[in-house]
Amino acid sequence: MSGVRGNEERSVSGLRVPVAPFVAAGPSGVAVRDRLKHLTAEDEKVLRLIGAHLGMLASRDLKARCADGLEHSADTWAERKRELTPLSSSRWAGAVTKASHDQWALSRRCLAAHIHGLEAGIKAIRHRLSLPIGERGSKRAPGGYRSAREWHAKSRRLAALEARHAAAVEDWQAGRVRAVRGGKRLANTRHHLAEADLTEARWRERWEAERWFIAADGESGKRYGNETIRVTPDGEINIKLPAPLSGLANAPHGRYVLAARVTFPHRGPEWADRIEANRAVAYRIHYDATRARWYLTASWQYAPAPQIPLDAALAHGVIGVDTNADHLAAWRLDRHGNPIGSPRRFFYDLTGTADHRDAQVRHALTHLLNWAKTCGVKAIAIEDLDFTTEKTREKHGRKRRFRQLISGMPTGRLRARLTSMADATGIAVIAVDPAYTSKWGAQHWQHPTTSTTRRTSRHDAASIAIGRRAQGHPIRRRTAPPRDDRSDRRGHRTAQAPPGILGREGPRPRIPGPRTRCVPPGHGANAGDQRAQHRSGHAAEHETWQQDSLPLSL
Repeated sequence: MSGVRGNEERSVSGLRVPVAPFVAAGPSGVAVRDRLKHLTAEDEKVLRLIGAHLGMLASRDLKARCADGLEHSADTWAERKRELTPLSSSRWAGAVTKASHDQWALSRRCLAAHIHGLEAGIKAIRHRLSLPIGERGSKRAPGGYRSAREWHAKSRRLAALEARHAAAVEDWQAGRVRAVRGGKRLANTRHHLAEADLTEARWRERWEAERWFIAADGESGKRYGNETIRVTPDGEINIKLPAPLSGLANAPHGRYVLAARVTFPHRGPEWADRIEANRAVAYRIHYDATRARWYLTASWQYAPAPQIPLDAALAHGVIGVDTNADHLAAWRLDRHGNPIGSPRRFFYDLTGTADHRDAQVRHALTHLLNWAKTCGVKAIAIEDLDFTTEKTREKHGRKRRFRQLISGMPTGRLRARLTSMADATGIAVIAVDPAYTSKWGAQHWQHPTTSTTRRTSRHDAASIAIGRRAQGHPIRRRTAPPRDDRSDRRGHRTAQAPPGILGREGPRPRIPGPRTRCVPPGHGANAGDQRAQHRSGHAAEHETWQQDSLPLSL
């Protein structure tokens, strides 16, 4: 599915000039999770006390960070840390203040995105209000509103959006952000317990668990990469207790050892290598109130691997992938841009909980990567979609189902998942400009690839267009002949057969069936004889000329 970008460059004919494809950067970090099983009642009590105490400190520090606003500096950061150190420890205070700073920065970026969305909506409404009522729109710009009633309603909405925009800009200039520890959505659920099928006690349990804080940053050179939450190679977990809770320690130096052990089935050897080398590993312990389970998440950063050159990644062909609301349409292409075999589809269901949707995306990408490894392809081409400015109702008007369609497409999550999973399998991900891929793919490839046994969809044809754009080929199957008509004096007529390709001058294959009202293809006097392709000095030069059949591409 094609996406649209703002501030794009356009050609003389008015078409958007596609951005050159590029190899997407791999992940810069990794996170793995394991469940804490066989915890004793005392273990759970200690974890709850630690989470509640540090959560209180985190809420207090976030309030102080938001109050600093744009006046924040290294000195104010150090002052906040000094205030928290006697109530916890130096390392706990560093983790809390860093988390507050990251949350403030995230809220700041969200405010900027909100302002841009309001500006896009205001611009669209102003444009439509300036047009006469009932004026038809074009492909590039919407028309006027359908009735005077709708015009009046949109004028009132314009005033509301302008007021929101002015307030948001004022907050941005003053450095104010709105951040909720525990999540704004869960906070609003408190007022709709019946719709959420929750009791007040269950909601309170989830709310408190989300506001707990048990997270520690890693330190390279320290024992097992973390001094605050230490995990040994055999899976033992011991935690440095905050100063007010040091009386609960069951190990020397104010530490508490849990009865649970972790193994990290996913990336376990990589994690073990890091902690045995005393490299930094960050840990987070959190409680899932819905399932009544405790989890430990380990994360670490590493320098991204050097990117593979685009030509090297495309040496064995490419798999073009078209992203849709319920499936991935993929087709394998050889290095000349010709589709091989049949298209493949990898379905996913994006209904239900967030964990279910995430699992569906992972399963679809796993099948895609396994197919790529089976084919021996080292590159996957996917559209660099961005629907940030395409989801507003001001742009698409009454097209509610279309807005829901593009809002439901997991573009960001799918791109992050794909780059991470492909990096582990040694497959490069090539980002392609999505301009006109669906339209031109259907125009040039849907009908030629359809047969009596295979019906090519628009999405399948778009996957071919995506793969060919990644390879640098034009999407259309053949370029127009030179002005010398059938002569080769100005070069070969095919776009995907450079002079160095073997077999470029070989005989064209025989395709059954008449193409003209003359001799059927493959039955001419010199069929299959390359020397008889009307070269100067050959005996066939003065014979009657006939057009041989043309394949889809050479």
